[in-house]
Amino acid sequence: MKSNLFKYIFIVFVIGIVIFAFFKIKKDEAEKQEIEQRISENTQEKVTEIRLGIAQFDTLNPLLTNNKNIQDITKIIYEPLINISSDYKAEQGLAIEWAKQNDTTYIIKLRENVKWANGERFTSADVQYTIERLKERQTIYSTNVQHIASLEIVDDYTIKFNLDQEVPFFEYNLTFPILSKTFFDTNDFNNTSIVTVGTGMYQVSDVQQTYITLTKNTNWWNRDKKLSLDKIIINIYDTVGELYNSFKMGNIDVINTDNINIQEYIGTIGYTPKEMKGREHTFIALNTQNYFLAKQEVRKAIAYSIDKQNIVSSVYNNKCYTSSFPLDYGSWIYQEQDASSGYNIEQAKQLLTSAGWKYTNKYWQITENYKTQRLVLNLIVKASDTINVAIAQNIKTQLEAQGVRVNIQQYSDEQYKNALNTKKYDMILCTINLSLSPDMTTFFGTNNLANYTTDEINTIMQEVKNNNDENTLKEKYKRLAEIYKTDIPYISLLTNKYTVAYNSSLVGDLAPNWYSPYYGIDTWYK
Repeated sequence: MKSNLFKYIFIVFVIGIVIFAFFKIKKDEAEKQEIEQRISENTQEKVTEIRLGIAQFDTLNPLLTNNKNIQDITKIIYEPLINISSDYKAEQGLAIEWAKQNDTTYIIKLRENVKWANGERFTSADVQYTIERLKERQTIYSTNVQHIASLEIVDDYTIKFNLDQEVPFFEYNLTFPILSKTFFDTNDFNNTSIVTVGTGMYQVSDVQQTYITLTKNTNWWNRDKKLSLDKIIINIYDTVGELYNSFKMGNIDVINTDNINIQEYIGTIGYTPKEMKGREHTFIALNTQNYFLAKQEVRKAIAYSIDKQNIVSSVYNNKCYTSSFPLDYGSWIYQEQDASSGYNIEQAKQLLTSAGWKYTNKYWQITENYKTQRLVLNLIVKASDTINVAIAQNIKTQLEAQGVRVNIQQYSDEQYKNALNTKKYDMILCTINLSLSPDMTTFFGTNNLANYTTDEINTIMQEVKNNNDENTLKEKYKRLAEIYKTDIPYISLLTNKYTVAYNSSLVGDLAPNWYSPYYGIDTWYK
C-alpha cells in the first residue's frame, strides 16, 4: 500500500515539474519576443516625410487663392490671429488676448517674440497691412473684415479694432492668415508666383513646376512642439481626378473633400477615412406670421411628417447626415447630439386632431369663424439648385401623403433672393454655408428667416453676445436648441458630409474637422 502511495506522489511530482517547465519555456519565449519587438521598434527608422497634393494650383498667397486645398495647406505655413480648435472653439494664434471694450470696440494683444520665416519681427503693422489688403479686394476672407471700420495701432503688440456695427463673436472673424508687411514692401502683392513668408511651423523651401517642398521653420515661435516631419512634399496636379488617382496609388498621404462619391475615385482600401459633418446646412424656414404656420401644432405636425432619412437615402444615396440643429456639426458650444429624424406620423395626427383639425377626403382642414380651410402651403425653392428641387419634391410627396397639400414654387436666383429679403413665403427651402462663429442671428436675430421672436429668445440672444463664460454659453445654447426643436420655427434637414482620408501608413494624432485636416501634424510620421 505504501509503495503505491509513493508511486502516486512521484507521478504527481513529475507532472508538476513538466507543467512548470512548459509554462517557464512559454514565458521565456514571450519575454524574448517582447524584447525583440522593442529592439525592432527602436531600430526601425521612422519616415519623417509625407506627400500632400494640390489640384488646379493658382498661388501660395493665402489671401489670393480660391483653392480650398491650398487654403488648408497654407494653415501650416501662415498663422491667423485666432485659431480654431478641432471642436470649433476660438483659441490663441498670433493673438494671445482679445477683449470687448464695448459693442463695437475690441482690443487685441499680439504674441511677442514671433518672427517670420526670414527672421523679420512680427508686429501690429503686419496685421494692419493684411487687413488693408483684404478690404481693397474681393477674396474668400473679405467678409471677415467687412465690419472693421478702422484699426488703431496702440503699440507693436496691441491693436484696437473699431467696428461699424456690433458683431456677435467677432473674434471668430479673425481667422484669416496674416502676411508680412516688410516682405511686401519690396515685393508685388499681386504677383501670384511670389513665394511669401509665414510665421507657421513649416516654410516653403523649394518651388518647382510639379511640386513644392516645405521644411521646418526654424524661426517658429512654438519651441515646445517638436515637429516629427522634417519635410512635406506637395505634388501639383492639373485635375482633381489626377489627385484622387495619385492618392489611390499611394503617392500622396492625405486628401480632403466634400465629394459625396469619393469612394468611386479612391476605392475603399489602403487608407483611413475620417468622415464628419461639413458646413453646408439645409433646412426649411417656416414663416411663423403665415395664417397656418402661426399655429404651433401645424409646424410640429409638418416636422413630424417629414422623414429626413428618406431624403438622405433617396436624394443623396445615404451620403450626407440628417440634422436637427444648425450647430450639431461638432461645435464646442452645442454638444447635444440628436440622431433621430423626429419622424412620427401618429404624433402629427394627434397634434392636429387635438387642435380641432379634421382629416377629410385625404386633406387636413379646420373650421374657424364659420369658414373651413384646407391645409395648403407653398414651398419656395431655387430653380437652379437641382438637389434642393429634388428635396422639395420629396417633401411634397411626404407631406401630401399625410394630408398637407404643398405647392412647389421654383424661383429664379433673383426671385429667390427677393423672397428671402422680403420674407414673402409660407415655407422656403434654404442651404447655407455656416460660418465658423456659433452666432445664431440668422435664425433668431431681428428680421430672421422665420419671422420668429419671443421675449425669451430676445433675452437669450442679448445675453450670449455679451458673455464669455463657456458654461453659461453652453447652457444658453442648449436652451436655444430646445426652442428650435419644440417650437419649430425651422426644420433642419441635412448637413453635407466632409471626408479626410489618410494613408494607412500614416501615424500620429489624426483629428480633422472641416476647418483643417492638419490638426496634430506635429506628431505625424510614417
